[in-house]
Amino acid sequence: MSTESSRARSMTETRNRILDVALAVLGENPDAGMGDIASAAGVVRRTVYGHFPSRLDLVRTLTERAVTEMTAVLTEINASGAEADATWVEFVARIWPVAHRYRVLLALRRGEYGEAIHGLLGPLDNLLSDLVQRGQDSDVFAQHLPAGILSQLAYGAVFTIADSDRSNGTLGVRAATITSLLLLGVPKTRATALLNEQP
Repeated sequence: MSTESSRARSMTETRNRILDVALAVLGENPDAGMGDIASAAGVVRRTVYGHFPSRLDLVRTLTERAVTEMTAVLTEINASGAEADATWVEFVARIWPVAHRYRVLLALRRGEYGEAIHGLLGPLDNLLSDLVQRGQDSDVFAQHLPAGILSQLAYGAVFTIADSDRSNGTLGVRAATITSLLLLGVPKTRATALLNEQP
């Protein structure tokens, strides 16, 4: 193996380690600085800035990573052709570990990076809106709000519960699923039944 490819692999590993550590550090303290992240990753600040010239670049990369993971899951589940409410339940079950891992984005979205994060979440927001619209068209979801707004409320509840459930326990995913389904207008008995059908 060439020295250059070995060096490139090492840089990629360092970059990924910084991102993983940044998620953990920011998850505990959304106001943590690049120095805090560098220290936790066991590198000097210059190394972090070498990969991410600014804190915004780091946050953007974390957001892109989250969007890629969640979009892939939702696209795959949507292809199954299941009812919209059943699709939502499977989506929450599958993305719960992702939502839990990236829960800090909810806090960061409310702050100075809100516009950047919001822009990057566009593709996922569109897929969620389409799913809710499909549910509204088939009378599975409530129609008192436009699909775009309703999907954001339900999805926001999932992230809010993920943020409060630091232990990543199973109670959290159950609460997130039922709460988001209720927000979507699914009766509690149907929401519980759908959840109990999950493997």
